[in-house]
Amino acid sequence: MKFGHHIFERNVIILAVAILITVSIGGLVQLVPLYTMEQTIEQVEGMRPYSPLELAGRNIYVREGCYACHSQQIRPFRDEIERYGHYSLAAESLYDHPFQWGSKRTGPDLARVGGKYSNDWHVAHFVDPRGIVPETIMPAYPFFATKALRFHNIADHLRSLRVVGVPYTDEQIDNAVRDLRAQATGAGDVEGLLARYPKAVVGSFDGDPSRITELDAVIAYLQMLGTLVDFTVYEPERDFR
Repeated sequence: MKFGHHIFERNVIILAVAILITVSIGGLVQLVPLYTMEQTIEQVEGMRPYSPLELAGRNIYVREGCYACHSQQIRPFRDEIERYGHYSLAAESLYDHPFQWGSKRTGPDLARVGGKYSNDWHVAHFVDPRGIVPETIMPAYPFFATKALRFHNIADHLRSLRVVGVPYTDEQIDNAVRDLRAQATGAGDVEGLLARYPKAVVGSFDGDPSRITELDAVIAYLQMLGTLVDFTVYEPERDFR
């Protein structure tokens, strides 16, 4: 062949251009079909944005790098479904920025952990993981129970997420601090909170309603994971088999 590979091997600029062209073609092949489809993520009944307390807990979860050991993606294989529950839906990550699918599992998948354990179990597990699961290598997070949650700017978090497509309403943003307090303590406008965030778990998660800690927020986040979609009535819009 007259046009040999030595041209690319001897000229780094030509090689870089060729790589760029190849990657661009591959990216277009993957992305363009998505924009030609009427819908890339099916709408699933029950999905909603995170409540302010759940969002604060998720921020802590991301801060501590929990996704590095715990995935939130159940693959459509029999062994995973039997262990963790229904396979994960794209819609369940619709409001995640960034998503928490993870790339490995040192610990169990957490996509369906909501409601699986009591608040007291989570408190004990975060404070002393080996006191609950002796063989675990999870680090302890006792400071969650003593560190006050900073949430004075939680409305700004909701407002920022609305910019990237999360459908927070003006009412939800205006009531962000009040909703966070109501969910963490069980006092205040709980009825309004539940109207804005159906299925939100309400109560003192760390056992002390006189304060709001990071532990309250993290447990609130975990207790909602996988609980929003009713899989007893869910039917996929398309059959991919």
